[in-house]
Amino acid sequence: MTLKLSLTAALGLATALTALPATADVNIYSYRQQELIQPLLDAFTEETGIATNVAFLDKGMVERLQAEGDRSPADVVLTVDISRLAELVDAGVTQPVDSEVLSAQIPSEFRDPGNEWFGLTTRARIVYASKERVAEGEVTTYEDLVDPKWKGRICIRSGTNAYNVALTAAVLHHHGEEGATAWLEGVKANLARKPQGNDRGQVKAIWAGECDISLGNTYYMGAMLADEEQKEWADSVRIEFPTFEDGGTHMNVSGMAMTKAAPNRDEALAFMEFLASDTAQAIYAEAVNEFPVKEDVPNSALVESWGSFTPDDVNLMDIAGLRPDALKLIQIVDFDG
Repeated sequence: MTLKLSLTAALGLATALTALPATADVNIYSYRQQELIQPLLDAFTEETGIATNVAFLDKGMVERLQAEGDRSPADVVLTVDISRLAELVDAGVTQPVDSEVLSAQIPSEFRDPGNEWFGLTTRARIVYASKERVAEGEVTTYEDLVDPKWKGRICIRSGTNAYNVALTAAVLHHHGEEGATAWLEGVKANLARKPQGNDRGQVKAIWAGECDISLGNTYYMGAMLADEEQKEWADSVRIEFPTFEDGGTHMNVSGMAMTKAAPNRDEALAFMEFLASDTAQAIYAEAVNEFPVKEDVPNSALVESWGSFTPDDVNLMDIAGLRPDALKLIQIVDFDG
């Protein structure tokens, strides 16, 4: 059974899921789109016989769980971005999960120190560069983006988007408040247009000649190549992996957590342990075009074709902790204005 949830339908969610079977099911709230996780759900049910019931949310996951409290029918949440995972923990709507399987399968750098969230895949925030107008290797660092040579040549989505807030938090970690402010102002000065749209929209703008480079997550390349209309956009750009001058390429994570209420805890734990397995990691890698958190699980052939890079080694919880300060700086410089 699958429930499609929009924000306007959110009020009916608790009643709908409460009516689901109380046992032998896993009830999931997900920010991940249905087409991305359905292969995992199918494989889990086939292996265990446990059914899954999913509500796909656009926003408001924390607020929904807080409103439902102990009566929440949700067992597991799936989301993206370290800030959203940390927000769930900070809001007190998750619980620690003591599992030898999860501890053994998921590296410590990709799970909460208190075992309240666990990473499933990673993604890099990279530069999409025009094949026609940007030479290979012309963009090497995030700091390069403030170079005046890029004036009028950069496209980007809103600075307050979670992905850009996390990147700004990483800039703040590497360069401090003064350096991060200067970086935001420099990137803003080089924009071809006001921030708008999503990551794919920026690639479309490069294809249309509105700009030459943009910031985006790696997995969007796979999504565009799989879309008949968007493939032309994807073919017009290549992926460049910039690094920080004193670090590597900025990484983020998708992950899971067990809700504090979790009425079907045993089934929820079985689902989480399945998602950490080699089988599920391989399915995830193919379905979402991201990097498995387990080093011994290979990338998909498409992801492998993008080339190798050096991930930044900053702790993801440090990035999450700097997110409020990063958002404040973005607002101070009026990045979207």
